[in-house]
Amino acid sequence: MTYDLAVVGAGIVGLAHALAAASRGLSVVVIDRDAQANGASIRNFGLVVVSGEEPGRQRRLAERSREIWLEVARPAGIEVLHTGLLAVAQRPEALALLEAFAASESGAGCTLLSQEELGRRQGGLNLGNLRGGLLSPAEIRIESREAIPRIAAYLEGELKVDFRFATTVSGVSPPVVETSSGPIRAGKVVVCPGDDLTGLFPELIARHEVQRCKLQMLRLAPSGLRLASAVVSDLSLVRYPGYALLPEASALRARLEDDSAEALRNGVHMIAVQSADGSLVVGDSHHYGKTPDPFGSEAVDALILREFGAVFAKSPTVSRALDRHLRLRTGARAFPRAGGRRCPSRDDHQRHRRQHGFRHWRGNHKRAIQLKRPAA
Repeated sequence: MTYDLAVVGAGIVGLAHALAAASRGLSVVVIDRDAQANGASIRNFGLVVVSGEEPGRQRRLAERSREIWLEVARPAGIEVLHTGLLAVAQRPEALALLEAFAASESGAGCTLLSQEELGRRQGGLNLGNLRGGLLSPAEIRIESREAIPRIAAYLEGELKVDFRFATTVSGVSPPVVETSSGPIRAGKVVVCPGDDLTGLFPELIARHEVQRCKLQMLRLAPSGLRLASAVVSDLSLVRYPGYALLPEASALRARLEDDSAEALRNGVHMIAVQSADGSLVVGDSHHYGKTPDPFGSEAVDALILREFGAVFAKSPTVSRALDRHLRLRTGARAFPRAGGRRCPSRDDHQRHRRQHGFRHWRGNHKRAIQLKRPAA
């Protein structure tokens, strides 16, 4: 048969294309070289971030993404583990930035919290080190390692999408996709290669100067702490453009460069989310390169845990980490690291958008390559 659409790659980007097409009644086949999704799509926080996205198109896309997750979650059997995002401020510059965000259009629906209100909202915080915070109601958290296979099962069972796992694609020339199991025919092809930068269409990928980003995260054993929402801190506010593009971010950035240079050098910021068993996923760091080494760093673990300990009263030791895992994701390098000592500024963000027309500054924007059948 000839499918309406063939999708190369069964990670979240490939599954999203399959969902969009199958929901419109198109016949779809998804092809992946592995037996199941095994990359960045299942090694992450499972956090759908809305408030931290850049105002405008990116924010609207984030809001739509949240809607789709909620639409799919129930029929696919995916549990939403908690909602909202609590940004806590350790430094006066961070609190000033949160106040500016709350007063902006992006901050509609968010609530500024005093130190006392923080304690009532979230137990276990190191309140003596915190000046206040901001609660966004928009974020949701799912367990990605469970959600991705359940979406695939939903697509296959309910929307009749065909899956060809353990099948390598060696060439794409619509309407034919050459695979290790023989040719597959499709009117259109979408290639979602993850961090494979040299397999299919390497010249196209190279033109965008795509690099890999290695991220280091930890899953911490249950300690009795219960999170009411995801929690982020000062370092996150200069990474997420929804905050980082505000003029007030400059003062926080300068303060962090002065007192948290090592964390910035390693791209460390603090996100904490909770799984159903009570364990916490905490991270992360960011190291860029064509082929980052595959090894974790105890020094980077220590930086992440130090930031965790600045926010929470009970800080786990490294021996309490249930597991450590690395993930690789792809994106175009937006900024020279200058030895890794500089955080991207507001001007950096805007200049990169003008040059490239899309946001890659966090290194996690995945791009799909769509190929149509050549005109006769």
